[in-house]
Amino acid sequence: MAAIFGNCALGSDKMALSASSSSFSGRIHPKYLRFFAASVSPPPTFPVLRRTISCQASSVTSAQSSVNGQAKTELKGFLHISDFDKDTILKILDRAAEVKALLKSGDRTFLPFKGKTMSMIFAKPSMRTRVSFEAGFSLLGGHAIYLGPDDIQMGKREETRDVARVLCRYNDIIMARVFAHQDILDLAKYATVPVINGLTDYNHPCQIMADALTIIEHVGHLEGTKVVYVGDGNNIVHSWLLLASVIPFHFVCACPKGFEPDRETIEKAQHAGISKIEITNDPKEAVQGADVVYSDVWASMGQKEEAAYRRQVFQGFQVDEALMKLAGPKAYFMHCLPAERGVEVTDGVIEAPNSVVFPQAENRMHAQNAIMLHVLGL
Repeated sequence: MAAIFGNCALGSDKMALSASSSSFSGRIHPKYLRFFAASVSPPPTFPVLRRTISCQASSVTSAQSSVNGQAKTELKGFLHISDFDKDTILKILDRAAEVKALLKSGDRTFLPFKGKTMSMIFAKPSMRTRVSFEAGFSLLGGHAIYLGPDDIQMGKREETRDVARVLCRYNDIIMARVFAHQDILDLAKYATVPVINGLTDYNHPCQIMADALTIIEHVGHLEGTKVVYVGDGNNIVHSWLLLASVIPFHFVCACPKGFEPDRETIEKAQHAGISKIEITNDPKEAVQGADVVYSDVWASMGQKEEAAYRRQVFQGFQVDEALMKLAGPKAYFMHCLPAERGVEVTDGVIEAPNSVVFPQAENRMHAQNAIMLHVLGL
């Protein structure tokens, strides 16, 4: 298996990823440029590949800044998992488990969000994200307001910075599920209330927090586990890599050549020196000894015109019963949903006893409740 750990090899094409690399020849999309300018110095050298994305790190400490000449306090939001240290992430996960147990018991007296409102911006629609945030905020006493793609048309009908400065005058918290990562960064920059990243094209931190909670519940621990993702090196993979820069575990991404995750995100995880990181083009070797085998759709929203092409390229990367058998009888299957059954995963794998797909989906609500409690200081 071609591995990334000190140096990176994808198939037979080697990519130097050592910390001593001193120049960067890849092109970075402007909307993500600022993130790694602050977190990787000096920037590394990579060959140019088709996928080049990164993001800007947000500050997790309160700081004074100026917007239109007026000082504002930057409150803690939740934009990237790597904005937080290990103790904070584990504290949030512990709180998620506690509040989940309380809700499961039928107790409805814990209402920390009573009298609070949240705006939920959806440039990209989602069943799980909307219902889990709205239900969770409501169960804990708050009121969530859904703003669909046609309600704001953020960046088109109204500038993102204006949306942020209006909504924070009505709400205690803002959650946004958007396409461009810069949109979430701009919301957080101009808002005076915490902003939670409900998904961007770059990362999906709330999903991975739910995944971490699910692994702790079923495997018994997160640290030291082997998590093998099979499929496209997308925003889910980026969040797994960012988590691996904070908490030690073994993360493997098995993907076709040309569909690897962002170079700089790999480098960020590697520079942290916390986890073992591997990128490979061989899913059969990758899954051996896995505690978790993870899959996602091959063509995400906004990529559906590539679906037919991707189905050809991704042949051999379907998670089927044979692949799970190679992983071993103790391996759990996870999927962030929605799933295209018969494409990236078989029906039999999703419905197997070792599939935790639906507990994983439920944990979106519980993990997000804990995140909201944390950013609101409750």
